[in-house]
Amino acid sequence: MVSERRELQSITVERNDAIVTITLRRPQKKNAANDAMWSELLDEFRSIPNDASVRAVVLTGAGGNFCSGADLSAEERDERPHQLSVMRHIGDVCLALHRLPQPTIAKVRGVAVGAGMNLALSCDLIAASEDARFSEIFAKRGLSLDFGGSWLLPRLIGLHRAKELALLADIIDARRAAELGLVNRVLPDDELDACVDDWATRLAGGPPIALAMSKRMLNNAFNVTLEQAIDDEGLSQTVNFGTTDTPEAIAAFVEKREPEFHGR
Repeated sequence: MVSERRELQSITVERNDAIVTITLRRPQKKNAANDAMWSELLDEFRSIPNDASVRAVVLTGAGGNFCSGADLSAEERDERPHQLSVMRHIGDVCLALHRLPQPTIAKVRGVAVGAGMNLALSCDLIAASEDARFSEIFAKRGLSLDFGGSWLLPRLIGLHRAKELALLADIIDARRAAELGLVNRVLPDDELDACVDDWATRLAGGPPIALAMSKRMLNNAFNVTLEQAIDDEGLSQTVNFGTTDTPEAIAAFVEKREPEFHGR
């Protein structure tokens, strides 16, 4: 069993077997992301794809909140380079998260607003506690969408609902987020950890190459034609049949047992 815990300046990284959990850790600021947090997240998101033994990633927050967005306090802004450089750096974090081949889960308690909301939406699955609150709060701060929100929202909920969230910047509760299709599950707080643990365990036990290719194709779905999608499916299945995982899955089905996938 692989077990590891690293406490960095603004995040904690825990490894349990094939599952990595990244916890945003600035509870005194509701986990608002400062430059140190963005840099630490970028390093983790860029290193994880190089470790084939990592099968699933969970992203969550400390102290009862997910993330209150970027830290806009004066002391943070005073220490920063030109704003365009800052935004390019934050954009790199967003892209690195989207490019993770491993399935990702956002476990959301409390607030997930602004870049914090879009950080959650950038994950493949979202489980939220009943007390979770979401908002594209940018307009109330005199800002426009960032961390991929302008790309994510229309794809997730359609253009007009995306505009409603972005332009009015209302705070919505977890139930409303689920109704809109932003959240996969809403659970009582005492059931949230068990749900995410179950999902992460199931994903970690799945065929990593096949899951990564399905994730990539789904992420590209709105950017390709049906003909291109079918070609991608054919190429992906050809790759799958060249691995040991597909024969193992077929053998396990015939033998009425659970398959053991190795990602090779």
